[in-house]
Amino acid sequence: MGSKSKVRSFGLVSVGIVAGVLISLGITAVAQKETRGPLPLEELRQFSTVFATIKNNYVEPVEDKKLIDGAIAGMLSDLDPHSAYLDAEAYREMQTATQGEFGGLGIEVGTEDGFVKVIAPIEDTPAARAGVKAGDLIVKIDDKSTKGLLLNDAVKLMRGKPKTSITLTLVRKNEPQPIVVTIERDIIKVQSVRSKMLEDHTAYVRIAQFQEQTGADLAAHLERLGKNGPPKALILDLRNDPGGLLHSAIAVSAAFLPQNTLVVSTDGRTPDAKRQYKTVPSDYLRGSEDYIKRLPAWTKTVPMVVLVNAGSASASEIVAGALQDQKRAKVLGAQTFGKGSVQVILPISRESAIKLTTSRYYTPSGRSIQAKGIVPDYPVTDTPEGDLYDRPREADLAKHLLNDKDPDGETKSAPQDPAKAAQRKPVKPIEFGGPEDFQLAQALNLLAGKPVQLAKAEEVAKDAAELAERNKTPSERAREATQDAKKPAAPEQPTPTPAK
Repeated sequence: MGSKSKVRSFGLVSVGIVAGVLISLGITAVAQKETRGPLPLEELRQFSTVFATIKNNYVEPVEDKKLIDGAIAGMLSDLDPHSAYLDAEAYREMQTATQGEFGGLGIEVGTEDGFVKVIAPIEDTPAARAGVKAGDLIVKIDDKSTKGLLLNDAVKLMRGKPKTSITLTLVRKNEPQPIVVTIERDIIKVQSVRSKMLEDHTAYVRIAQFQEQTGADLAAHLERLGKNGPPKALILDLRNDPGGLLHSAIAVSAAFLPQNTLVVSTDGRTPDAKRQYKTVPSDYLRGSEDYIKRLPAWTKTVPMVVLVNAGSASASEIVAGALQDQKRAKVLGAQTFGKGSVQVILPISRESAIKLTTSRYYTPSGRSIQAKGIVPDYPVTDTPEGDLYDRPREADLAKHLLNDKDPDGETKSAPQDPAKAAQRKPVKPIEFGGPEDFQLAQALNLLAGKPVQLAKAEEVAKDAAELAERNKTPSERAREATQDAKKPAAPEQPTPTPAK
Protein backbone atom coordinates (compact mmCIF):
# COMPACT_ATOMS: atom_id res chain seq x y z
CA MET A 1 0.00 0.00 0.00
CA GLY A 2 1.34 3.45 -0.89
CA SER A 3 1.82 6.16 1.66
CA LYS A 4 -1.02 8.14 0.12
CA SER A 5 -3.65 5.58 1.06
CA LYS A 6 -6.23 6.78 3.55
CA VAL A 7 -7.68 4.73 6.36
CA ARG A 8 -11.32 5.67 6.07
CA SER A 9 -12.71 4.12 9.20
CA PHE A 10 -11.08 3.16 12.45
CA GLY A 11 -12.24 1.32 15.51
CA LEU A 12 -11.14 -0.94 18.29
CA VAL A 13 -13.07 -4.09 17.59
CA SER A 14 -11.02 -6.88 19.12
CA VAL A 15 -13.39 -8.85 16.89
CA GLY A 16 -16.16 -9.10 19.37
CA ILE A 17 -16.56 -5.34 19.76
CA VAL A 18 -18.33 -3.48 16.99
CA ALA A 19 -15.90 -1.09 15.30
CA GLY A 20 -15.43 2.17 17.12
CA VAL A 21 -17.80 1.60 20.03
CA LEU A 22 -15.28 1.36 22.82
CA ILE A 23 -15.55 4.69 24.63
CA SER A 24 -12.48 6.68 23.71
CA LEU A 25 -12.64 8.82 26.83
CA GLY A 26 -15.35 7.11 28.81
CA ILE A 27 -17.58 10.09 29.60
CA THR A 28 -21.12 8.74 29.77
CA ALA A 29 -24.11 11.05 29.63
CA VAL A 30 -27.26 9.78 31.33
CA ALA A 31 -29.78 12.04 29.65
CA GLN A 32 -30.15 13.86 26.39
CA LYS A 33 -30.11 17.62 26.21
CA GLU A 34 -33.14 19.51 24.99
CA THR A 35 -32.99 20.40 21.31
CA ARG A 36 -31.74 23.94 20.88
CA GLY A 37 -33.13 26.25 18.23
CA PRO A 38 -36.05 25.71 15.85
CA LEU A 39 -36.41 22.44 13.98
CA PRO A 40 -35.46 22.57 10.26
CA LEU A 41 -38.97 21.93 8.95
CA GLU A 42 -38.11 21.96 5.23
CA GLU A 43 -35.30 19.43 5.69
CA LEU A 44 -37.54 17.23 7.84
CA ARG A 45 -40.15 17.29 5.07
CA GLN A 46 -37.48 16.11 2.64
CA PHE A 47 -36.54 13.32 5.02
CA SER A 48 -40.19 12.31 5.34
CA THR A 49 -40.57 12.26 1.55
CA VAL A 50 -37.49 10.08 1.09
CA PHE A 51 -38.62 7.76 3.88
CA ALA A 52 -42.07 7.33 2.32
CA THR A 53 -40.62 6.85 -1.17
CA ILE A 54 -38.31 4.06 -0.01
CA LYS A 55 -41.05 2.51 2.11
CA ASN A 56 -43.52 2.38 -0.80
CA ASN A 57 -41.29 1.74 -3.80
CA TYR A 58 -38.20 -0.25 -2.78
CA VAL A 59 -37.96 -3.61 -4.51
CA GLU A 60 -38.53 -5.49 -1.24
CA PRO A 61 -40.43 -4.52 1.92
CA VAL A 62 -38.29 -2.62 4.44
CA GLU A 63 -39.05 -2.33 8.15
CA ASP A 64 -39.45 1.18 9.55
CA LYS A 65 -36.84 0.48 12.23
CA LYS A 66 -34.25 -0.50 9.64
CA LEU A 67 -34.75 2.75 7.73
CA ILE A 68 -34.63 4.91 10.86
CA ASP A 69 -31.57 3.11 12.24
CA GLY A 70 -29.82 3.58 8.89
CA ALA A 71 -30.66 7.27 8.82
CA ILE A 72 -29.31 7.79 12.34
CA ALA A 73 -26.14 5.84 11.54
CA GLY A 74 -25.63 7.90 8.39
CA MET A 75 -26.00 11.21 10.22
CA LEU A 76 -23.36 10.25 12.78
CA SER A 77 -20.88 8.62 10.41
CA ASP A 78 -20.86 11.79 8.29
CA LEU A 79 -19.62 13.89 11.23
CA ASP A 80 -16.22 12.49 12.20
CA PRO A 81 -14.52 9.07 12.50
CA HIS A 82 -15.49 8.55 16.15
CA SER A 83 -19.19 9.46 16.26
CA ALA A 84 -21.41 6.41 15.75
CA TYR A 85 -24.83 4.86 16.26
CA LEU A 86 -24.86 1.97 18.72
CA ASP A 87 -27.65 -0.49 18.08
CA ALA A 88 -28.68 -2.91 20.82
CA GLU A 89 -25.87 -5.36 20.05
CA ALA A 90 -23.16 -2.70 19.74
CA TYR A 91 -24.31 -0.93 22.91
CA ARG A 92 -24.27 -4.18 24.87
CA GLU A 93 -20.82 -5.15 23.60
CA MET A 94 -19.39 -1.71 24.34
CA GLN A 95 -20.45 -2.05 27.95
CA THR A 96 -18.95 -5.55 28.10
CA ALA A 97 -15.67 -4.47 26.47
CA THR A 98 -14.89 -1.89 29.14
CA GLN A 99 -14.86 -4.72 31.68
CA GLY A 100 -11.96 -6.31 29.78
CA GLU A 101 -13.52 -9.58 28.58
CA PHE A 102 -15.26 -10.38 25.29
CA GLY A 103 -15.36 -12.99 22.57
CA GLY A 104 -13.44 -12.92 19.31
CA LEU A 105 -9.99 -13.00 17.70
CA GLY A 106 -8.19 -10.08 19.32
CA ILE A 107 -7.48 -7.44 16.67
CA GLU A 108 -8.00 -3.73 16.06
CA VAL A 109 -9.33 -3.14 12.57
CA GLY A 110 -10.26 -0.31 10.21
CA THR A 111 -10.89 -0.07 6.47
CA GLU A 112 -8.56 0.92 3.66
CA ASP A 113 -8.99 0.76 -0.11
CA GLY A 114 -12.33 -0.98 0.40
CA PHE A 115 -10.86 -3.82 2.49
CA VAL A 116 -10.58 -4.49 6.21
CA LYS A 117 -7.19 -3.43 7.57
CA VAL A 118 -5.51 -4.70 10.73
CA ILE A 119 -4.46 -1.75 12.87
CA ALA A 120 -2.82 -3.98 15.49
CA PRO A 121 -3.26 -7.43 17.02
CA ILE A 122 -3.86 -7.39 20.77
CA GLU A 123 -1.17 -9.05 22.84
CA ASP A 124 -1.55 -12.73 23.71
CA THR A 125 -4.74 -13.31 21.69
CA PRO A 126 -5.56 -15.85 18.95
CA ALA A 127 -4.83 -13.31 16.19
CA ALA A 128 -1.42 -12.39 17.62
CA ARG A 129 -0.46 -16.03 18.10
CA ALA A 130 -1.52 -16.83 14.51
CA GLY A 131 0.94 -14.23 13.18
CA VAL A 132 -1.52 -11.52 12.10
CA LYS A 133 0.41 -8.24 11.83
CA ALA A 134 -0.35 -4.53 11.89
CA GLY A 135 -0.94 -3.29 8.34
CA ASP A 136 -2.32 -6.59 6.99
CA LEU A 137 -5.35 -6.28 4.70
CA ILE A 138 -8.03 -8.90 5.33
CA VAL A 139 -9.30 -9.56 1.80
CA LYS A 140 -11.39 -12.67 2.58
CA ILE A 141 -13.18 -13.97 5.65
CA ASP A 142 -13.65 -17.68 5.07
CA ASP A 143 -14.93 -17.66 1.47
CA LYS A 144 -16.43 -14.15 1.50
CA SER A 145 -14.57 -11.19 -0.03
CA THR A 146 -14.36 -8.10 2.16
CA LYS A 147 -14.16 -5.72 -0.81
CA GLY A 148 -16.77 -3.02 -0.15
CA LEU A 149 -18.03 -4.80 2.97
CA LEU A 150 -19.10 -2.52 5.82
CA LEU A 151 -16.74 -2.77 8.78
CA ASN A 152 -19.54 -3.72 11.17
CA ASP A 153 -20.60 -6.53 8.83
CA ALA A 154 -17.01 -7.78 8.59
CA VAL A 155 -16.77 -7.82 12.38
CA LYS A 156 -19.98 -9.83 12.63
CA LEU A 157 -18.54 -12.40 10.21
CA MET A 158 -15.42 -12.74 12.34
CA ARG A 159 -17.37 -13.21 15.55
CA GLY A 160 -18.44 -16.63 16.71
CA LYS A 161 -18.50 -19.07 19.56
CA PRO A 162 -15.20 -19.84 21.30
CA LYS A 163 -13.35 -22.90 19.95
CA THR A 164 -14.80 -22.42 16.45
CA SER A 165 -12.41 -21.72 13.57
CA ILE A 166 -12.25 -18.98 10.97
CA THR A 167 -9.97 -18.59 7.94
CA LEU A 168 -8.60 -15.18 7.02
CA THR A 169 -6.86 -14.35 3.74
CA LEU A 170 -4.33 -11.56 4.27
CA VAL A 171 -2.41 -9.33 1.89
CA ARG A 172 0.83 -8.09 3.45
CA LYS A 173 3.14 -5.37 2.17
CA ASN A 174 6.22 -6.79 0.41
CA GLU A 175 4.73 -10.32 0.36
CA PRO A 176 4.11 -11.47 -3.23
CA GLN A 177 1.35 -13.96 -2.37
CA PRO A 178 -1.69 -13.73 -0.07
CA ILE A 179 -1.27 -15.32 3.37
CA VAL A 180 -3.98 -17.70 4.60
CA VAL A 181 -4.33 -18.25 8.36
CA THR A 182 -6.85 -20.32 10.29
CA ILE A 183 -7.63 -18.98 13.75
CA GLU A 184 -9.63 -20.52 16.56
CA ARG A 185 -11.94 -18.01 18.24
CA ASP A 186 -11.67 -17.57 21.98
CA ILE A 187 -12.81 -15.43 24.88
CA ILE A 188 -10.55 -12.38 24.81
CA LYS A 189 -9.41 -11.34 28.26
CA VAL A 190 -7.28 -8.23 28.00
CA GLN A 191 -4.91 -8.05 30.96
CA SER A 192 -4.95 -4.32 31.51
CA VAL A 193 -1.81 -4.09 33.68
CA ARG A 194 1.28 -6.26 33.95
CA SER A 195 4.61 -5.56 35.60
CA LYS A 196 8.03 -6.93 36.50
CA MET A 197 11.35 -5.83 37.95
CA LEU A 198 14.09 -5.26 35.38
CA GLU A 199 17.85 -5.02 35.72
CA ASP A 200 19.32 -2.60 38.24
CA HIS A 201 16.07 -2.63 40.24
CA THR A 202 14.08 -0.69 37.61
CA ALA A 203 10.30 -1.29 37.70
CA TYR A 204 8.50 -1.96 34.40
CA VAL A 205 4.72 -1.45 34.16
CA ARG A 206 2.74 -2.01 30.95
CA ILE A 207 -0.86 -0.84 30.47
CA ALA A 208 -2.51 -2.45 27.43
CA GLN A 209 -5.91 -0.73 27.72
CA PHE A 210 -7.66 1.63 30.15
CA GLN A 211 -10.47 -0.47 31.62
CA GLU A 212 -12.80 -0.09 34.58
CA GLN A 213 -10.32 -1.59 37.07
CA THR A 214 -7.06 -0.30 35.57
CA GLY A 215 -6.42 2.24 38.35
CA ALA A 216 -6.93 -0.31 41.14
CA ASP A 217 -4.88 -2.92 39.25
CA LEU A 218 -2.02 -0.45 38.77
CA ALA A 219 -2.02 0.39 42.48
CA ALA A 220 -1.74 -3.31 43.35
CA HIS A 221 1.17 -3.78 40.91
CA LEU A 222 3.03 -0.74 42.28
CA GLU A 223 2.62 -1.99 45.84
CA ARG A 224 4.08 -5.38 44.87
CA LEU A 225 6.98 -3.76 42.98
CA GLY A 226 7.93 -1.77 46.07
CA LYS A 227 7.49 -4.61 48.54
CA ASN A 228 11.26 -5.08 48.97
CA GLY A 229 12.07 -1.39 48.87
CA PRO A 230 11.51 1.44 46.40
CA PRO A 231 12.80 0.75 42.88
CA LYS A 232 15.54 2.99 41.49
CA ALA A 233 13.40 4.02 38.52
CA LEU A 234 10.16 3.18 36.72
CA ILE A 235 9.21 2.68 33.06
CA LEU A 236 5.52 3.07 32.12
CA ASP A 237 4.83 1.35 28.76
CA LEU A 238 1.81 2.74 26.87
CA ARG A 239 2.80 1.52 23.38
CA ASN A 240 -0.09 0.21 21.27
CA ASP A 241 -2.53 1.17 24.05
CA PRO A 242 -5.61 2.48 22.17
CA GLY A 243 -7.12 4.20 25.21
CA GLY A 244 -10.31 3.44 27.10
CA LEU A 245 -11.98 5.08 30.08
CA LEU A 246 -11.23 8.63 31.17
CA HIS A 247 -11.45 8.04 34.91
CA SER A 248 -8.87 5.27 34.55
CA ALA A 249 -6.50 7.66 32.77
CA ILE A 250 -6.94 10.14 35.63
CA ALA A 251 -6.27 7.35 38.16
CA VAL A 252 -3.07 6.27 36.39
CA SER A 253 -1.88 9.89 36.32
CA ALA A 254 -2.79 10.29 39.99
CA ALA A 255 -0.55 7.36 40.89
CA PHE A 256 2.50 9.40 39.82
CA LEU A 257 1.45 13.03 40.37
CA PRO A 258 0.71 15.04 43.56
CA GLN A 259 -2.90 15.39 44.64
CA ASN A 260 -5.00 18.14 43.02
CA THR A 261 -2.71 18.32 39.95
CA LEU A 262 -4.30 19.12 36.58
CA VAL A 263 -4.29 16.11 34.23
CA VAL A 264 -6.47 17.17 31.30
CA SER A 265 -9.08 19.75 30.37
CA THR A 266 -11.90 19.58 27.83
CA ASP A 267 -13.60 22.32 25.83
CA GLY A 268 -16.73 22.16 23.70
CA ARG A 269 -19.89 24.09 22.88
CA THR A 270 -21.96 23.21 25.95
CA PRO A 271 -21.15 24.22 29.56
CA ASP A 272 -20.74 20.61 30.72
CA ALA A 273 -18.19 20.02 27.93
CA LYS A 274 -15.88 22.59 29.55
CA ARG A 275 -14.12 20.83 32.40
CA GLN A 276 -10.84 20.31 34.19
CA TYR A 277 -9.88 16.88 35.50
CA LYS A 278 -7.42 16.68 38.38
CA THR A 279 -5.82 14.03 40.56
CA VAL A 280 -8.63 14.11 43.09
CA PRO A 281 -10.78 11.10 44.12
CA SER A 282 -13.96 12.59 42.68
CA ASP A 283 -12.39 12.53 39.21
CA TYR A 284 -11.02 8.98 39.23
CA LEU A 285 -12.97 6.89 41.76
CA ARG A 286 -15.98 4.77 40.81
CA GLY A 287 -16.18 3.07 44.20
CA SER A 288 -15.58 3.84 47.85
CA GLU A 289 -11.95 2.70 48.32
CA ASP A 290 -9.27 5.26 47.39
CA TYR A 291 -6.58 2.90 46.10
CA ILE A 292 -4.33 5.84 45.09
CA LYS A 293 -4.21 7.17 48.66
CA ARG A 294 -2.58 3.99 49.94
CA LEU A 295 0.32 4.11 47.45
CA PRO A 296 3.84 4.60 48.88
CA ALA A 297 5.54 7.98 48.47
CA TRP A 298 8.16 6.69 45.98
CA THR A 299 5.57 6.47 43.17
CA LYS A 300 5.48 10.29 43.07
CA THR A 301 9.25 10.83 43.04
CA VAL A 302 11.10 7.91 41.42
CA PRO A 303 12.79 8.77 38.06
CA MET A 304 10.40 7.82 35.29
CA VAL A 305 10.19 7.24 31.52
CA VAL A 306 6.98 6.77 29.49
CA LEU A 307 7.17 4.64 26.33
CA VAL A 308 4.79 5.57 23.46
CA ASN A 309 4.36 4.91 19.74
CA ALA A 310 1.89 5.65 16.95
CA GLY A 311 -0.48 3.08 18.47
CA SER A 312 -0.74 5.04 21.74
CA ALA A 313 -4.04 6.87 21.55
CA SER A 314 -6.61 8.84 23.52
CA ALA A 315 -6.35 7.94 27.23
CA SER A 316 -2.71 6.93 26.65
CA GLU A 317 -2.02 10.38 25.23
CA ILE A 318 -3.76 12.01 28.21
CA VAL A 319 -1.42 10.22 30.63
CA ALA A 320 1.74 10.77 28.56
CA GLY A 321 0.86 14.45 28.01
CA ALA A 322 0.10 15.06 31.70
CA LEU A 323 3.32 13.42 32.93
CA GLN A 324 5.32 15.29 30.29
CA ASP A 325 3.75 18.72 30.94
CA GLN A 326 4.02 18.34 34.73
CA LYS A 327 7.75 17.49 34.35
CA ARG A 328 7.15 14.17 36.08
CA ALA A 329 8.53 11.91 33.33
CA LYS A 330 10.40 11.91 30.03
CA VAL A 331 8.53 10.50 27.02
CA LEU A 332 10.47 8.18 24.69
CA GLY A 333 9.47 6.47 21.45
CA ALA A 334 7.44 7.63 18.44
CA GLN A 335 4.90 10.43 18.08
CA THR A 336 1.50 9.20 19.26
CA PHE A 337 -1.74 8.62 17.31
CA GLY A 338 -3.37 12.04 17.81
CA LYS A 339 -6.83 11.15 19.16
CA GLY A 340 -7.74 14.34 21.02
CA SER A 341 -11.53 14.39 20.98
CA VAL A 342 -14.09 13.44 23.62
CA GLN A 343 -17.06 11.16 22.95
CA VAL A 344 -20.13 10.90 25.17
CA ILE A 345 -22.63 8.06 25.16
CA LEU A 346 -26.21 9.32 24.87
CA PRO A 347 -28.90 6.66 25.32
CA ILE A 348 -31.80 7.15 22.91
CA SER A 349 -33.77 4.10 24.05
CA ARG A 350 -33.43 1.25 26.52
CA GLU A 351 -31.32 -0.71 24.04
CA SER A 352 -29.56 1.80 21.83
CA ALA A 353 -27.42 4.93 22.07
CA ILE A 354 -25.33 7.32 20.06
CA LYS A 355 -21.62 7.98 20.57
CA LEU A 356 -21.14 11.67 19.86
CA THR A 357 -18.01 13.82 19.75
CA THR A 358 -18.71 16.79 22.01
CA SER A 359 -15.35 18.39 22.80
CA ARG A 360 -11.57 18.35 22.40
CA TYR A 361 -9.17 17.65 25.23
CA TYR A 362 -6.00 19.54 26.14
CA THR A 363 -2.86 18.75 28.12
CA PRO A 364 -2.12 20.76 31.30
CA SER A 365 -0.09 23.31 29.31
CA GLY A 366 -3.01 23.81 26.90
CA ARG A 367 -1.73 21.72 23.98
CA SER A 368 -4.31 20.12 21.70
CA ILE A 369 -3.31 16.58 20.75
CA GLN A 370 -5.99 16.27 18.06
CA ALA A 371 -4.51 15.03 14.74
CA LYS A 372 -1.02 15.70 16.08
CA GLY A 373 -0.27 13.54 19.08
CA ILE A 374 2.33 13.73 21.83
CA VAL A 375 5.83 14.49 20.56
CA PRO A 376 8.36 12.42 22.56
CA ASP A 377 11.28 14.06 24.32
CA TYR A 378 13.45 11.30 22.90
CA PRO A 379 12.41 10.06 19.42
CA VAL A 380 13.42 6.39 19.16
CA THR A 381 12.44 3.94 16.39
CA ASP A 382 11.04 0.43 16.89
CA THR A 383 14.41 -1.17 16.06
CA PRO A 384 17.95 0.11 15.41
CA GLU A 385 17.15 -0.16 11.68
CA GLY A 386 13.95 1.87 11.88
CA ASP A 387 10.20 1.42 12.43
CA LEU A 388 8.53 -1.87 11.61
CA TYR A 389 5.04 -0.79 10.64
CA ASP A 390 3.29 1.93 8.65
CA ARG A 391 0.68 2.69 11.30
CA PRO A 392 -2.30 4.93 10.47
CA ARG A 393 -2.84 8.03 12.57
CA GLU A 394 -5.80 10.26 13.42
CA ALA A 395 -4.78 12.74 10.69
CA ASP A 396 -5.07 9.93 8.11
CA LEU A 397 -8.76 9.42 8.90
CA ALA A 398 -11.34 10.98 6.61
CA LYS A 399 -13.40 13.79 8.22
CA HIS A 400 -11.18 13.98 11.29
CA LEU A 401 -11.44 17.08 13.48
CA LEU A 402 -8.75 19.68 12.95
CA ASN A 403 -6.32 20.74 15.66
CA ASP A 404 -7.75 24.08 16.81
CA LYS A 405 -4.49 25.15 18.48
CA ASP A 406 -2.08 24.15 15.71
CA PRO A 407 -3.94 23.63 12.38
CA ASP A 408 -0.65 23.23 10.49
CA GLY A 409 0.78 20.72 12.97
CA GLU A 410 -1.10 17.63 11.84
CA THR A 411 0.95 14.43 11.72
CA LYS A 412 0.04 11.69 9.27
CA SER A 413 1.61 8.27 8.95
CA ALA A 414 5.21 8.67 7.86
CA PRO A 415 5.98 8.20 4.16
CA GLN A 416 7.67 4.90 3.49
CA ASP A 417 10.71 4.31 1.28
CA PRO A 418 9.78 1.27 -0.89
CA ALA A 419 13.44 0.48 -1.57
CA LYS A 420 14.29 0.38 2.14
CA ALA A 421 11.16 -1.65 2.90
CA ALA A 422 12.08 -4.22 0.25
CA GLN A 423 15.57 -4.61 1.72
CA ARG A 424 14.34 -5.00 5.27
CA LYS A 425 14.48 -8.56 6.52
CA PRO A 426 11.27 -10.13 7.86
CA VAL A 427 11.05 -9.61 11.61
CA LYS A 428 8.91 -11.09 14.31
CA PRO A 429 6.60 -8.73 16.22
CA ILE A 430 8.20 -6.90 19.11
CA GLU A 431 7.57 -8.42 22.53
CA PHE A 432 7.03 -5.33 24.65
CA GLY A 433 9.18 -5.68 27.73
CA GLY A 434 11.16 -8.56 26.22
CA PRO A 435 14.94 -8.94 25.88
CA GLU A 436 14.94 -7.65 22.27
CA ASP A 437 12.82 -4.56 22.97
CA PHE A 438 15.02 -1.78 21.52
CA GLN A 439 12.96 1.16 22.81
CA LEU A 440 12.92 -0.34 26.30
CA ALA A 441 16.71 -0.70 26.14
CA GLN A 442 17.01 2.99 25.26
CA ALA A 443 14.74 3.91 28.18
CA LEU A 444 17.03 1.95 30.50
CA ASN A 445 20.01 3.80 29.02
CA LEU A 446 18.31 7.14 29.67
CA LEU A 447 17.58 6.28 33.28
CA ALA A 448 21.15 5.05 33.78
CA GLY A 449 22.65 8.22 32.29
CA LYS A 450 23.98 6.38 29.24
CA PRO A 451 23.70 7.56 25.59
CA VAL A 452 20.31 7.04 23.92
CA GLN A 453 20.25 5.92 20.28
CA LEU A 454 17.82 8.43 18.81
CA ALA A 455 16.09 8.31 15.44
CA LYS A 456 18.48 9.74 12.83
CA ALA A 457 17.88 13.47 12.54
CA GLU A 458 18.39 13.52 8.78
CA GLU A 459 15.77 10.79 8.27
CA VAL A 460 13.30 12.59 10.55
CA ALA A 461 13.88 15.84 8.60
CA LYS A 462 13.49 14.03 5.26
CA ASP A 463 10.25 12.37 6.36
CA ALA A 464 8.94 15.72 7.63
CA ALA A 465 9.79 17.41 4.30
CA GLU A 466 8.15 14.62 2.30
CA LEU A 467 5.09 14.78 4.55
CA ALA A 468 4.82 18.57 4.17
CA GLU A 469 5.06 18.24 0.39
CA ARG A 470 2.40 15.52 0.36
CA ASN A 471 0.03 17.63 2.48
CA LYS A 472 0.22 20.79 0.34
CA THR A 473 -3.10 22.03 -0.98
CA PRO A 474 -3.66 22.63 -4.72
CA SER A 475 -3.65 26.40 -4.08
CA GLU A 476 -0.28 26.18 -2.33
CA ARG A 477 1.20 24.21 -5.21
CA ALA A 478 -0.20 26.72 -7.73
CA ARG A 479 1.25 29.63 -5.75
CA GLU A 480 4.69 27.97 -5.63
CA ALA A 481 4.56 27.28 -9.37
CA THR A 482 3.77 30.97 -10.02
CA GLN A 483 6.65 32.09 -7.82
CA ASP A 484 9.06 29.72 -9.58
CA ALA A 485 7.97 31.06 -12.96
CA LYS A 486 8.76 34.63 -11.85
CA LYS A 487 12.30 33.78 -10.76
CA PRO A 488 15.00 34.98 -13.22
CA ALA A 489 16.74 32.21 -15.07
CA ALA A 490 20.22 31.38 -13.82
CA PRO A 491 22.98 32.72 -16.10
CA GLU A 492 24.40 30.15 -18.42
CA GLN A 493 27.73 28.90 -17.17
CA PRO A 494 30.64 28.50 -19.62
CA THR A 495 31.55 24.96 -20.45
CA PRO A 496 34.87 24.14 -18.78
CA THR A 497 37.74 23.23 -21.09
CA PRO A 498 38.96 19.69 -20.51
CA ALA A 499 42.45 19.48 -19.13
CA LYS A 500 45.04 18.27 -21.62
